[in-house]
Amino acid sequence: MSDVLSLIAYYADPASGAWPEVGYEPYPLGPPPPGAPVVERPALRTLGDVADRYDVVVVGSGAGGGVAAFVLASAGASVLVVERGQWFSAGELPSDHIRNHRFWFGGDADTPPGHPRAVLGEDGEVAVGADDFRYHHNAITVGGGTRFFGAQSWRFLPDDFRMASAYGVPDGSALADWPIGYADLEPYYDRVEWELGVAGGAHPGDAYRSRGYPMPPFPPTAGGTVLGAGAEMLGWPTGPVPLLINTTPRAGRAACIRCGQCVGFPCPVDARNGTHSTVLPRAVELGADLLVRAQVTQVSDDGTVDIVAQGASRSVRAGRIVLAGGAVETARLLQLSGLGNDWVGDCLQGHTYAGAFGIFDEAHNDGLGPGPSIATRRFAHGNDGIVGGALIADDFVKIPALFLLWALPPEVDRAGPDARRAMADHYRRTAHLMGPAQEVPTRGARVRLSTHVRDEAGLPVARLEGLQHAEDLCTARFVAERAEEWLVASGARRTWQMAQTTRMLSGGQHQAGTARMAESPQHGATDPYGRVWGTDRVYVADGSVHVTNGGANPVLTIMALAWRAAEQIADAG
Repeated sequence: MSDVLSLIAYYADPASGAWPEVGYEPYPLGPPPPGAPVVERPALRTLGDVADRYDVVVVGSGAGGGVAAFVLASAGASVLVVERGQWFSAGELPSDHIRNHRFWFGGDADTPPGHPRAVLGEDGEVAVGADDFRYHHNAITVGGGTRFFGAQSWRFLPDDFRMASAYGVPDGSALADWPIGYADLEPYYDRVEWELGVAGGAHPGDAYRSRGYPMPPFPPTAGGTVLGAGAEMLGWPTGPVPLLINTTPRAGRAACIRCGQCVGFPCPVDARNGTHSTVLPRAVELGADLLVRAQVTQVSDDGTVDIVAQGASRSVRAGRIVLAGGAVETARLLQLSGLGNDWVGDCLQGHTYAGAFGIFDEAHNDGLGPGPSIATRRFAHGNDGIVGGALIADDFVKIPALFLLWALPPEVDRAGPDARRAMADHYRRTAHLMGPAQEVPTRGARVRLSTHVRDEAGLPVARLEGLQHAEDLCTARFVAERAEEWLVASGARRTWQMAQTTRMLSGGQHQAGTARMAESPQHGATDPYGRVWGTDRVYVADGSVHVTNGGANPVLTIMALAWRAAEQIADAG
C-alpha cells in the first residue's frame, strides 16, 4: 500500500516531473487570467444576531436549500438559511491533487469534525468518518455538493417518473410511480436552467422543452469527436452534455477556461454555477440571513427550530421549515424530531455507476475540461430485461493521480514498475465512458438513528444499512457492455469494463429517496410538494423526495422540485 501511496504522491506533485511525463496540463488553454471576477462572501449571521422569528427557516444550502431560499426571498418572505459547514472562498479551499474532493479522503469540506456516521454490517454497527467511502458524504459547505460537482444538468425523462407502470414492481423492491410527471416539472426545469445558467444544446431522446438553453454547449473535445463517429457507426443518437457551467460570461462571472481540474476542485474563475455562486448570494441580497457553522438539532411542527453553534444553543420560530440537508441528514433530522411516518429513512438510493475504458492508437485525450462533451440517452429506457437504464457519456478529465487508481488496465500493478510505463503510454490514449445506472429502491436500504454513535452535540448519528436491489447489478452490467461496444466502434484497440458485481450500501453523492413523495401517507413520507405527511409546516426540498432517481445526474431535478415546493409555500402565505 505504501508503494501505491508513494506513486499517488508522485503523480499529484506538479514539481515531480510526472505531469509532462504523461502529457497532463492542468490549464491546456492557459492559466486563469489575473483579476477574474469571483463571488464575494455574502454577509453572514451569528447565532446571537439572528432574528427570533422567520417566515421560513431552510436547513441546508446546497442544490435544494439554495434554490428554495432564493425563491422564497424573491417572494418577500423572511428567510434564515442554516448551514452546518462554512463559507469557503476559492483561496481557502485546497486545489492540489491530494486534498480535493475527487478522493474520498481528501477534501476540507467533507464534514466538520465531530460528525461521524454509522454503518450496519454483518459484524454490527461501525462508526465511520468522512475519510471512509462508506460515509456517503456530500460536501458540507455553503453550496453543498454544488461547490465541487461535475455540474451535469440533465432533466429526468418522462418514464423516469413512471417506473412501476413501465416495468412492473420487481420482487423485494419498493419501485413506484411518482405522484407527479414530467409535464408538472418542465416549467421548473426551465426556470432553474435560466436562473442559474445551464450550457447545452438539442439532444436526441430528450423530452419536450419550452425553450432552449441560456448558453451554448461546450465544443466537442478531440476524444468526443472520435466517440461521435463511433456512435454514428452504431446508429446511436448522441448530443452534447448539459452543464451548469458558463460557456460565455454571465451574471458578472467569467466563462470556463476549460482547465483539467473541474470535479472536486474549486473553480479558479467561478464559472461553475452552484448555489453558492448564483441563487444564495441573490437570496442574501434580497434580505435572507445566512448562518454558517451551525447545526439544526430538532424541528417541530409548531415552527420551533433548535440550533447549536460553537457551543451555544438557541431556538427560533418559523412559519414554515424546509429541510434540505441531503437524503441522509434530512432523514436523520426527521427521526430526531419524531416527525413523519414509517417511510422516513427508507428507500435510500443513489446511482450504480458503470462503464468501460478503451485504449486507442492515437492520443485523443486533449485534456480540455470540463471533460464530458458527448452522451447518448439511447439506453435510458426500453432495454430488454432491464429495469430502466442510464445515459452514457465520456467522463471528466482525470488528474494523473486518479488515473493511476482508476484507469490503468486491470493487470497493471499500481505499486509496481509497470505502473509508470503504463501511465506514460496510456494517459493521453485512454477514453472512459460511463453512466449512472438507475437503481431500484428497496425499503431495506435505509437511514436509521445509531444506537451507539453520537455526534459532538451528543445526538445519535445517521446509521446506514441495507443493500442495493439485485436488479441494479443487471443494469450496471448492461451499461458497461454498451459502453464497451461504443469504444470498440470508435476504434479502441483494448477495452475493459467497469461494473459493480456485488450489492453494496447505496447513497453516495447522488443520495435520494428517504422521504419520498406520494399521493398518500400509505405510500410515502411526503406529499407531492414535499410537505411531510402528518405535519402542516415541515417540507423537504432535496433528493430525499425522489421516488426513483433517474438514469442521469439528479441535481437539476432536485433544484426544480425545490423551486416548485418553495413556490407552493410562498403562494400559501
